[in-house]
Amino acid sequence: MFEVSIQPRWSLRLNAGEALSERTIELLLAVAEHGSLLRACAGVGMSYRHGWALIREGEARLGMPLLIMERGKGSRLSPLSEKLVWADRRIAARLSPTLDSLASELEAEISRVQRDHDPMLRIRASHGFAVESLHHFLTREGVLNELRYCSTTDAVASLALGNCELAGFHIPGGDFEQHALEHYRAWLQPESQRLIGLATRRVGLIIARGDPKKIFGIDDLARDDLRFINRQPGSGTRFLLDLLLRRAGIEPARVHGYEQCELTHAAVAAYVASDMADVGIGVETPARRFNLDFVPLLVERYFLLCHEQHLADPAIQQMLRTLRSAEFRQSVDQLPGYQADHSGSVFRLGEVFPTLLESPGRARRRASRSG
Repeated sequence: MFEVSIQPRWSLRLNAGEALSERTIELLLAVAEHGSLLRACAGVGMSYRHGWALIREGEARLGMPLLIMERGKGSRLSPLSEKLVWADRRIAARLSPTLDSLASELEAEISRVQRDHDPMLRIRASHGFAVESLHHFLTREGVLNELRYCSTTDAVASLALGNCELAGFHIPGGDFEQHALEHYRAWLQPESQRLIGLATRRVGLIIARGDPKKIFGIDDLARDDLRFINRQPGSGTRFLLDLLLRRAGIEPARVHGYEQCELTHAAVAAYVASDMADVGIGVETPARRFNLDFVPLLVERYFLLCHEQHLADPAIQQMLRTLRSAEFRQSVDQLPGYQADHSGSVFRLGEVFPTLLESPGRARRRASRSG
């Protein structure tokens, strides 16, 4: 299978002059990671002399310093460079899932020319790091697949309508499990659908390093001094936040920034890292990648939902072997907050969620009693 890669590109210039070199921005990102120009040059594979020339050239173009040199302390980013690094990371966090989804569609269409008679494994899921890893493994193993990112609601609805073979489906544990099941019940078919285990993941509050605002839990979101960044309507994380606020007795209007949203967990983390918000909600992986702190709130179980009739399809059989492999499980376990629990196990819906076998009325009453 062909593999398509699409990377976001951006440029910066002063007064319509020549743009800052992409290699200079790459070098500044490396300085932010390694803490010195010397180690940064080694990290990106260039000589120190060439790296220093790029910095001087960039400073001349922009009319401002890019690095601050301190004797005995190496190099640190100037205020302008800090903003450039922030901009690059935020662009990547916001656009990469969309571009990855487009790349997957293009991969599938191009690969059809090579493998015209092979069936396509269509996957619909909200952006998640275990799902992202699965797509890379399937592509590497030659499984013709198309991954499109969407909300969890859209994913399960797409499966019910026959528009995909697999739908990403995550359910919080504890008191909110029944509420989530009722939210998705219209598209769940216990007799004909099956759950495939993928992973568990921690969901919580993403906050600045060192917790300068002293944020300890959901109750803090009602504070007047906090700026919040939310997920988009229709996302499973947005639905979960609403349940958490309802349990805490907090009206959404009291949360400053409730209507401000980003489309992915990584974009939420980038928003907090840029100091545009004090706190956001999401999974742990991007918080750690952006060197932020994380307040865990609960654990979600992430499944792939499919129709039983497709379990015998060669592509899904290969996917199950991948999910059960030590290499894939290790890749998921290395993601902060993730664990490859029951990866590749196949369940009946009623086996994992017995209340789905109850009448809708009784299930709704159970959800109401659980808060």
